[in-house]
Amino acid sequence: MQNRLANNSCPPLERTRQPFKAIPVRQAVGTVLAHDLTRILPGEFKGRAFKRGHIVREEDVAALLNMGKEHLYVWDLSEGLIHEDDAAIRLATAAAGPGIRLTEPSEGRVNFFTEHDGLLVIDVPALAELNAIEDITLASVHTHQAVTANRPVAGTRVVPLVIPEERLARAEAVCRAAFPLIQVKPFRRLSVGVVTTGSEVFHGRIKDAFGPVLRRKFSELGCQVLRQVFVPDDISMTVAAIRELLAAGAQLIAVTGGMSVDPDDQTPASIRAAGGELVTYGAPTFPGAMFLLAHIGDVPVVGLPGCVMYAKASIFDLVVPRIIAGEEVSRADITALGHGGFCAGCPECRYPVCPFGKGT
Repeated sequence: MQNRLANNSCPPLERTRQPFKAIPVRQAVGTVLAHDLTRILPGEFKGRAFKRGHIVREEDVAALLNMGKEHLYVWDLSEGLIHEDDAAIRLATAAAGPGIRLTEPSEGRVNFFTEHDGLLVIDVPALAELNAIEDITLASVHTHQAVTANRPVAGTRVVPLVIPEERLARAEAVCRAAFPLIQVKPFRRLSVGVVTTGSEVFHGRIKDAFGPVLRRKFSELGCQVLRQVFVPDDISMTVAAIRELLAAGAQLIAVTGGMSVDPDDQTPASIRAAGGELVTYGAPTFPGAMFLLAHIGDVPVVGLPGCVMYAKASIFDLVVPRIIAGEEVSRADITALGHGGFCAGCPECRYPVCPFGKGT
């Protein structure tokens, strides 16, 4: 903290308006600490020993000296300056939207935790605008990923011990204009209809592998597979299956197989014939390049390539959670996946703790 207070990069005006004064530890009894004091015991402990606002007692003096504190900075706040803890609380409160809970400030920082499972959504341009304000920092994990409850996803603080009110107000204005800057959208409990194409599966020559994978994946996102219909590589039968599932109340249709450019693969043509308005056929992701997204009325339809069966992380994990959370996924959203859309095929997959799909 002493180094931060003595930072020569601070503007001269602010160095003359610091809201505290330094006094010898032995003379500090009865004064109020202006900031947290951290104790570090290598290999054993690092944490707060004395909290900002603590009134120094006689019995504290020896402990403070053992921590290497010859002087203390005690409260002497000038008008127009905001302490780091108060500033972090205000920043976090301005930025946090639904599904986010905040911690108490610790060493000047407030952390953001998720309140429930859902899709983490961050306004990335607004985040960049916020961090462009001098002395303001807010760091987050990547946007548009499925998260579980009680996960840390962001933190904020100001750089100096105090910050001018005007600067903090500018940061709050950015957050208000973009609100919510960070939120967790809950997953909708959709009924999913699955159409599995392929003559080899339809005739029982090979066992269906798609169904169990999709049931698990959709269940993890809070959805339920309403019904799975098997059809051969036949456009009319695939169209009939899609319409049957829509009539049964399916709120999302997943069509599996038949997504390549082979002449026998008819899934894209079948989705179009069923009335699908195409958003994209093809995505700049590996695995998942042959992905299709369309809508029949207000029901999203996804054409899933074979990689969804065997890859732990694929285009499914980048796009389907967004659809289930109610996000409108555009072609521009799909094309943006190219930056970060290459899976390196690590020997031990650690998704989602990896760069796949995290280009923004």
